[in-house]
Amino acid sequence: MRKPVSPVVGQRCLLAVTLSLAAFGLLSSCAEAPTRGAPSAVAQAQPSQSFDQWRDGFRAQALAAGISAQTFDTAFDGIEPDDSVVTADRSQPEFTRPVWQYLDSAVSPARVRNGQDHLLQNDAALQRIEARYGVERQAVVAIWGMESNFGAQMGSKNVIRSLATLAYEGRRPDFGRDQLIAALQILQHGDVPASSMIGSWAGAMGQTQFIPTTYQRYAVDFDGDGRRDIWASSTDALASTANYLSASGWQRGQPWGFEVRLPPTFDYAQADMEIRKPLAEWQRLGVQPASGNLAVDPQTSASLLLPAGYRGPAFLVTDNFRAILKYNNSTSYALAVGLLADSLNGGGQLVGHWPVGDAQLSRTDRVELQQRLSERGFAAGSADGVIGANTRRALRDYQKTIGEPADGYPTADALQRLRAP
Repeated sequence: MRKPVSPVVGQRCLLAVTLSLAAFGLLSSCAEAPTRGAPSAVAQAQPSQSFDQWRDGFRAQALAAGISAQTFDTAFDGIEPDDSVVTADRSQPEFTRPVWQYLDSAVSPARVRNGQDHLLQNDAALQRIEARYGVERQAVVAIWGMESNFGAQMGSKNVIRSLATLAYEGRRPDFGRDQLIAALQILQHGDVPASSMIGSWAGAMGQTQFIPTTYQRYAVDFDGDGRRDIWASSTDALASTANYLSASGWQRGQPWGFEVRLPPTFDYAQADMEIRKPLAEWQRLGVQPASGNLAVDPQTSASLLLPAGYRGPAFLVTDNFRAILKYNNSTSYALAVGLLADSLNGGGQLVGHWPVGDAQLSRTDRVELQQRLSERGFAAGSADGVIGANTRRALRDYQKTIGEPADGYPTADALQRLRAP
């Protein structure tokens, strides 16, 4: 996890290499996540100084920020730029997975079984964590599974090397420097030795993948050994996740959301995360749970989510869903965490069907879609291939003019219509 806006992710949103763009129609604001096809390097100015020159200048900044010379020199011993980090940071994937393929992997039967085993193995610690932070254990374990496959895949990069590379020649040098200072502070505090500070290419660390600034704010020593060890201590990692969710507004006893059925004449433009209504109001509009009855306060605020447009499953999502988004600002990710948490409890099965036959838009297609919307007077924002709020809003407005359901979901059919004179 990683950031102050989403401490884990506020800035981590920029780092979610495999999650952020899991489904192009769901992305809120994150960067791209390569899934297939060869990445193409984005043109980037080369550093004006050598790495040694940059390191010496940064060393002065670090010492001025309170980092000891010994801590800095030990951490930077043998450190050189990592070309694979530069490549990953500049990659522009042409294709991304649709949400249903993403969920098939994220909420696989094997992961559910593994998660249920870890619930039992960590029962005592999870009881104490749940009592302390008010976050249900299933949600905490679901994030653990999503972030590192329950501690099995924490990344293999030296975090200092990755962050130094980003600070020296990355697209976001200020971000890299801030995270690097925080990482050095963690080392100086003694929570982990430099040799054990491993993570992703973007500097996300440990079993819960916190970026250093998020770690500084939310990591906790819950096992009482005097160190906030999210690498080797699953107890610390789980408690840190719960602490983050609690600080993000998690409400104990409230569902993250649930699948719903929509009436035939429903106004799909209501499917917007910026629109919040009490559950009672959604019911008055004909929105009903897809299966069974839900014992939830009718005044609970919720938004309608259509991850694959009006032809796919629909969900009402609550503030707990938004708390997950603060961990990783991708609706695909938050949906996967919610469904995985439900599956750990024996639920998680969907009634609706995904439009698996739909042709997926490539990044080039999405850029063209944005350009053509703007050419027709629908303000889609920057033509960057990222389907964010502006593009969805523009697409809804266009869909209304041609009498199509205004769900804001980008499809090959919509692009074909836009290409017509």
